[in-house]
Amino acid sequence: MDTKQAIGALGALANEHRLAVYRMLVECGPDGLPAGAIAERLGMPPSSLTFHVQHLTRAGLINQRRVGRQLIYSADFAQMNGLVGFLTENCCGRGEGYGACLPDAPSGGCHPSNRKAVS
Repeated sequence: MDTKQAIGALGALANEHRLAVYRMLVECGPDGLPAGAIAERLGMPPSSLTFHVQHLTRAGLINQRRVGRQLIYSADFAQMNGLVGFLTENCCGRGEGYGACLPDAPSGGCHPSNRKAVS
């Protein structure tokens, strides 16, 4: 992922409704959910949902497919992983003399050690 794509993805997620839609789709996994189910679960009018999923689709964060008369939306996990990778690619200096992330952090993710930068 490049900087322009990351800005687009972060911009799309910088709205409480779009973030709620996206988190719901991530939770549902690759099968996704029909548009009507998303709108119902979030208490959102269908027209508002359409507006928000269009933003997420343009940012490449979700996919849309048609099954019969239903539109099914699902998270694009490769794009999600690309965004997380972009945000963490220089985590803790990656060997540039700074404290390293703790490898056995219990909750995963970045947990920098308390070591000071090495001169």
